[in-house]
Amino acid sequence: MEHYFTNSENLKSEIREINYEINSIPFLFYSDLGVFSKDKIDTGSNILVSTYLTYHTESKRILDIGCGYGFIGIVLSKITNSFVTLTDINKRALHLTSRNIVKNDVKCEAFVSDAYKEINDIYDIIITNPPIRAGKEKVLEILNNARFSLKDDGELWYVIRKNQGAKSITAELEKNYTVNLVSKSKGFYVYKAKKLKN
Repeated sequence: MEHYFTNSENLKSEIREINYEINSIPFLFYSDLGVFSKDKIDTGSNILVSTYLTYHTESKRILDIGCGYGFIGIVLSKITNSFVTLTDINKRALHLTSRNIVKNDVKCEAFVSDAYKEINDIYDIIITNPPIRAGKEKVLEILNNARFSLKDDGELWYVIRKNQGAKSITAELEKNYTVNLVSKSKGFYVYKAKKLKN
């Protein structure tokens, strides 16, 4: 079985278009087989984006890690006029992201990276809907290691389903962050974390 966090040369392509609107601004995303939430905007990602935008509308330097076909980073870039870096391990997802950056006319860059292996910059915001199906170890790697790529006053934003380990994962993060539950909706928890001062 192929997962959205794996690469497969044998997977056929069936491009589809997904329309989305927020703040009266329309978006169009190309999606395909072999990527996360291929037929519609994922509920958790949508809740994460709308929650973030109730707190931040100003321009920031943002990293969208595990970006899929680019929904989170592209919407935030357009709405807040931010430069966003989008990364994923899935090459097909990154190809779609690159198309979606052009289609939606946003200031973004996209490249393949396994978690932070290709990340060299420091960001105001790291935002993610982490790949739960990749396992708790990978999720904690993405969330815990965000602090090394955040400015001192930077923020990590993430969304996890209540029944997919939101509380246990967050308890682990509290060793390295001050974590606040910002929003609860439809079984999804949105958190904001700031790294602890040394």
